[in-house]
Amino acid sequence: MENNNENRRTTARRNAQNQFTSTEQRDALLRKEIENQRALQAAKTERLRALRLAKEAEEAASKPAQPTSEPRQRAKRTRRL
Repeated sequence: MENNNENRRTTARRNAQNQFTSTEQRDALLRKEIENQRALQAAKTERLRALRLAKEAEEAASKPAQPTSEPRQRAKRTRRL
């Protein structure tokens, strides 16, 4: 009887450990996949940012320089009687 209880405990402990190990492996795989997705997204964002900045620089270089004008003076108001 004592041996039978010991076998049950051992089997239960082994099953629990196997379940825990497989869960840990799935969690580690999921964390790795999430990290890979974040890295891909960051690389994509960086590439798009570089393209946008290059486009803005090109547009600024091709835009003719606008002469600076003096600020307009306000027209004098006349009072109506």
